[in-house]
Amino acid sequence: MTAAPSDSLHIGYATPVGLWEETRATKHRILDELFTAGIDHLYMADHVSFRDGHGTDGFVEIAGLSQLHDRLGVMISVYLLALRHPMTVARQMATMTRLAPDRVSLGVGVGGDDRHEIEVCGIDPRTRGRRTDECLQILRGLADGEPLDFQGEFFDLDAAIIKPSISSVPILIGGRSNAALIRTGRYGDGWIGAWCSPRRYAEAVTIIDESADAAGRSVDWRHGYQPWIGVGATKEQARQTVGDAMERFYHVPFEKFERYTPYGTAAEVADELRPYVEAGCRLFNLKVVAENEAAAMESAGRIAEILRS
Repeated sequence: MTAAPSDSLHIGYATPVGLWEETRATKHRILDELFTAGIDHLYMADHVSFRDGHGTDGFVEIAGLSQLHDRLGVMISVYLLALRHPMTVARQMATMTRLAPDRVSLGVGVGGDDRHEIEVCGIDPRTRGRRTDECLQILRGLADGEPLDFQGEFFDLDAAIIKPSISSVPILIGGRSNAALIRTGRYGDGWIGAWCSPRRYAEAVTIIDESADAAGRSVDWRHGYQPWIGVGATKEQARQTVGDAMERFYHVPFEKFERYTPYGTAAEVADELRPYVEAGCRLFNLKVVAENEAAAMESAGRIAEILRS
């Protein structure tokens, strides 16, 4: 796998903290600043009832985000597809193609960090991988707007059809396991990696290629990587800032994540991310932690500039 040319890199930024509490004018200004800084899209996660009940509906949020700027892309990364019926997801995708033409991407994951979240949706956690595979098969079958007949373990469809076409929405598959990589090769337009080294990233790309070849697919891959990063005036300051934020979020010591969490100045972070580009990454979803949101946004733009240079 050859490295992607630097000018093809897409840079995503996590939905700014507190964005929805701002006035509409301030929301527009924030997104304009991100776009001017070189950010291509905003991304956010999806949960129904995560741990203590928190979550955000991915499609509802990207629908709102898409109307705040007419050029920034929007992406769910990742969507818990196994918790939904694929027909309703296809309808949401089709609706988004009208609200934000050519600006929508869908990241898909199987979940599992909170088994109870899956159980309360009426899904056996042990089936989430197989359910996700069937959902992806159905979404691919519906993509061209033609009727689909499908009989599987979980879904049975007769002459199902969704219009307009959803073929313009790229589907990227998340997950660290080899099963996720094989799933990407069979059904995805790319992979969203996380918590892995550049060496493992390159290995993953090879596994995906082999899976796609076995499935008879030829794909213009749009592989991505989604890291937390810390930015500060010094490496020590950046480590403290991102470490504190990750411990608050995950309730796990930062040392568990440190190996895969770039931190330092914007230039130092970009240097740590560049090997992923050399391994085949064409998209970064950056969760930037800095002194404040304005500093995080500025840093993301600087990182994007360096990576594209």
